[in-house]
Amino acid sequence: MSSKTAEVICIGTELLLGEITNTNAQYLAQQLAQLGICHYYQTVVGDNVSRIQKALAIAVGRSNLIITTGGLGPTADDLTTQTIAQFFDTPLEEDPQVWADIQAKFAGKEIPPSNRKQALLPRGATVLPNPTGTAPGMIWEPQPGLVIMTFPGVPSELYRMWEETAVPWLREHGWVSDPLWSRVLLYWGIGESALAERVADLLQLSQPTVAPYANYGQARLRITTRAKDHATAREIIQPIEAEILRRTGEYCYGFDDDTLELVVGRHLRTQGQTLAIAESCTGGWLGEMITSVPGCSDYFLGGVIAYSNDVKVELLGVSPRDLAEYGAVSGVVAEQMAGGVKQKLGADWGISITGIAGPGGGSEKKPVGLVYIGLASPIGTVESFEYRFSPSKDRNWIRRVSACSALNHLRERFVMMQNT
Repeated sequence: MSSKTAEVICIGTELLLGEITNTNAQYLAQQLAQLGICHYYQTVVGDNVSRIQKALAIAVGRSNLIITTGGLGPTADDLTTQTIAQFFDTPLEEDPQVWADIQAKFAGKEIPPSNRKQALLPRGATVLPNPTGTAPGMIWEPQPGLVIMTFPGVPSELYRMWEETAVPWLREHGWVSDPLWSRVLLYWGIGESALAERVADLLQLSQPTVAPYANYGQARLRITTRAKDHATAREIIQPIEAEILRRTGEYCYGFDDDTLELVVGRHLRTQGQTLAIAESCTGGWLGEMITSVPGCSDYFLGGVIAYSNDVKVELLGVSPRDLAEYGAVSGVVAEQMAGGVKQKLGADWGISITGIAGPGGGSEKKPVGLVYIGLASPIGTVESFEYRFSPSKDRNWIRRVSACSALNHLRERFVMMQNT
């Protein structure tokens, strides 16, 4: 087993049932990376003594630092502390200071007898104080070369305990090394597999590493290195980033925490231009994305949710004849919607979306997933783009990807203008 490796065990049947999102695992993974502590495994296990001990047995065999979350409360299914003590055949002892702290937090109110068990720790363990809750954690070295840290499952309590006690302890005891630094390149309009093919040789690098991943139609490339500071990390990452962009730059819309709506907003603000939108199948999704950016009122004038044909005709000026001949889901109508909302609201740009998001409403000629995006420009040109998304995708997937694709078309027009 290599030294200085951490493992996270999240305990709670509610996690396995999907009743709550496991944000604690994400938080701890990010924190360990920032501290430069290698972290190779995560486990989620229910509130069951036997299964918790099996997870411990595996973790002890491959990791030096085991971090648990959950199972420190007063109820019968809060089993973490006693299960860990049993695993290492160590008795539990009441910590007088912990019990006094619990009593103080009840502020004179009657304390349920079950809360007293929260003051029990394995012999030799150090209290990991919980400033806000009644469930303390512990820092324990039950055997040479092994450290166990336990935290409650309440995220706000875990975060504070981690920052105020765990991190200082890890620094003091030599766990912290060069942290991991990452640069994420964000893509739209190219799939993960196609993107990976373009940089296949770079995916074999060990320093820095390059890894692709995707979600909701977006592809990403993450470049990661271990370095003492950000400047050193940038020196290592930058040449690889430049080479990746040389091969894939036409699809890259941003970096790290960028979003399509944020990037498009920057372009509009820089050019001093405005945008209006008309949505049918997305039902306001595009507008929600745009208005999620603070300060979007600088460039976003507003939009129309034109679900019915009457609204398309009366508010956006769509031709009734074209609606009858081509249907609402067509390039012709998308163009008229984009041009109509641009003119109606007096914007520089107009975007429209019309399509069939499903799960019903499709036909052989116009299946579920068929979407048209219209784009009207400041110089009077209007164009449309056809998409045929997989009908196996759910309704919200099609709506979200349609909205993102619309924003990306506008982004591409700004890039084209910059390059001419």
